[in-house]
Amino acid sequence: MIRTLILLSPVYISLFWFISLQSNKKNSSVPARFLSFFMLNAAICFFGQYLFFAPYPDIFPFWEPALAYFGSIAFPIYYIYFRLLTVDEKFSLRLHAKYLVVPLLIATVYTVGIFLTPFEQYKAWLYHDHLFADSPQIQFLGVMRKIVKLMFVVLLVITFVLNQLLLKKYAHKAEQYYSDLHDGRFNNAKWLNYFLIFISLSTFVAHIVGRKLLFPSEMILNSIWLIFALSLYGIGYMGFTQKAINPTFEVEDNESESAPTSTELNVSQQMILKKLLDLFENDKIYIDSNLNIMDVVERIGTNRSYLSTIINQQYNQNFCSFVNGFRVTELENVYAANPSISNEHLAEKCGFGSFNSMKRAIVSVTGKSVHEWKKHILLINKPNVHSNA
Repeated sequence: MIRTLILLSPVYISLFWFISLQSNKKNSSVPARFLSFFMLNAAICFFGQYLFFAPYPDIFPFWEPALAYFGSIAFPIYYIYFRLLTVDEKFSLRLHAKYLVVPLLIATVYTVGIFLTPFEQYKAWLYHDHLFADSPQIQFLGVMRKIVKLMFVVLLVITFVLNQLLLKKYAHKAEQYYSDLHDGRFNNAKWLNYFLIFISLSTFVAHIVGRKLLFPSEMILNSIWLIFALSLYGIGYMGFTQKAINPTFEVEDNESESAPTSTELNVSQQMILKKLLDLFENDKIYIDSNLNIMDVVERIGTNRSYLSTIINQQYNQNFCSFVNGFRVTELENVYAANPSISNEHLAEKCGFGSFNSMKRAIVSVTGKSVHEWKKHILLINKPNVHSNA
């Protein structure tokens, strides 16, 4: 009973997050919706593993081809998810199929080998790979299984490395889905890859040990499956907490973001810009620490892509930088009027969720540390103090 519950725990968790992410329409981001398919893929894979270890030898042989396909694309799908968090605006087969082709091709060759093998031989081989060693079909399946295992480990390593590179360059974009406007430590985005590490190490151990040795080993099997379950829960939870905001997307591979063809705005854009500036200069909506681009879009009556384009074209900034510019200006006014104010209170009054986010914004906008920035504000306002005395 305990073995069954542990083996099925990744399945239950993956299906739970698949349903939750699909149902969360109101505040669902593009990456979160795509993550739901990663969760469905994980549920299918772990259900197949459950059929093997339960065991169900009469059912599992029919599931093995599906396991080969869905298992082969698990890590490429996770990499695509990271691309949607960082550099790609939406999923498209034209753009992302290249990450899936090789794994699917290898899985297809393996599946063809299964169909060409006499069923009874294939069924026996799945649980006892030393049987029918002289059969050409079984020999072929043995080679393909090694290739599939090797591919799985290689894809795992490649996915982790590529995800780290994306985070190194574009972590501020991924982090916007969690903290709206902060840029700095990016712990949320990093944790997504840390969960992949946990899955990776467990998968690596499972591959090294092998199904044949895992089968009778309750302790190793249970430990590995619990790590799978906890990691999948963490990934699903972080996907569910993402917010539907609009980071500015960039391209990779030494292609710089294309500069606007013209800095002049048309009449419609000028009207939107006027409304935008009115919200920020007169209504001071940036004081709300929970502000995101969708709030502004709804107030103005436009769409987020159009608004992002206008901000980029007029100020050469993304939405995050645009808002932080106003907040830092507000910081200057508030601190100059009350130099004894605490950092936490200062951050709260000017729209920052925490002192850390305020600190990172000051560094980003002014290039100064908080201490240097405060000295500078007091220095430039010193004559005003004397004149008012």
